[in-house]
Amino acid sequence: MGTYNYTIIRKDGRQLKGSMDAETKELAIGELKAQGNTIISLEEANALNSNVNINIGGKPSPRDMSVFCRQFVSIVDAGVPVISALEMLSEQTNNKRLTQAILDCKKSIEKGSTLADAMADHPDCFSRIFVTLVRSGEESGALSQSFERMGKQFEKEHALKALIKKASIYPIMLLSVTFIVIVVLLVKVVPQFKEMLSELGGKMPAITTFVLNASDFARNYWYIIFTVIAAIFVSLKLIRTTREGAYRLDQLKLKLPGKSLAVKQNTASFTRTLATLLASGIPMIDALNIVAGTMKNLVFEDAVNKCREAVSVGSSLATPLKEHGVFPPLVHHMVGIGEDTGNIDGMLDKVADYYDEEVREATEQLIALMEPVMILILAGIVGSIVFAIVLPMGSMVSALDNI
Repeated sequence: MGTYNYTIIRKDGRQLKGSMDAETKELAIGELKAQGNTIISLEEANALNSNVNINIGGKPSPRDMSVFCRQFVSIVDAGVPVISALEMLSEQTNNKRLTQAILDCKKSIEKGSTLADAMADHPDCFSRIFVTLVRSGEESGALSQSFERMGKQFEKEHALKALIKKASIYPIMLLSVTFIVIVVLLVKVVPQFKEMLSELGGKMPAITTFVLNASDFARNYWYIIFTVIAAIFVSLKLIRTTREGAYRLDQLKLKLPGKSLAVKQNTASFTRTLATLLASGIPMIDALNIVAGTMKNLVFEDAVNKCREAVSVGSSLATPLKEHGVFPPLVHHMVGIGEDTGNIDGMLDKVADYYDEEVREATEQLIALMEPVMILILAGIVGSIVFAIVLPMGSMVSALDNI
């Protein structure tokens, strides 16, 4: 994920400068063009060209946006005008970037802009789907319902991210501890025994020779190790800067042992977002176009775009979902039932609830499985190094006993 600074001409002719987060530059361009903007310039932010603004904090989290939506609904339903509601919310919001965006929206509305157009000026806070739902709510007179739907959407997203974060903390910490222990053993502990082991003479066990050589390499050529690690990270970063490279990496993710979890996450995101848009009255083709831009995996994004193309020429949604085979069979079965009964958004909601629960259970099972596995890996590595040092000493003691 990178941050990109842009200068665009909006549909109303106004020039706008800002920044946004996107997986690749191509995706950033696609999102800006999809909103009807003309791109003047777009470049990845760095220490030299980052927009400096002391009032702007980090990008609002799903939790920040969920609270904002809930508070907006409560205030507006109480009869407070939108401008006054935005002023009140700007004082209650903790995220500085969101606070500034709310104040800017208030000023734009005072100048005659709609809330949706005002929010579109801040894509780093208000996503395309958010702006679309707000515009639909303004046109239909159901603005509170649009914010209510987005509030639920952000709550689900927050719960999923919190679960994934919880699942990743333990293995990251254990891997870090493992790395530190291995470095200390190879760089500090093993060299202290090397001279003594050399004095024993005779042929060293293979595992001891391997550990001693690894210790020498780590101490004398540590810069090569760090260079290789850095090169791998930089290479992956460069690969993701092109759509083809990012697509290949996303394909690889779906072939790894944990692919079922990735499929369930993307399926839950697809069905939940599409259900939210359709329930707000957004046409199917427009909804699929928006959903494609929200998919985190390019393989799923490509599948959604192909479904949109099929629907645009008269196909039902269930048919291309089944043909492309990216989503689980349950999706196209439930979508088919929804199309037959005229309740497709309701069926999509049920599928989303099901896969949200599947993701939760799969993540909890993964956490439970990783704990003993990671401990065994740590014990195995450390134990092997210790065994490699102790083994020749044991052989020496046995030889002295036989004298």
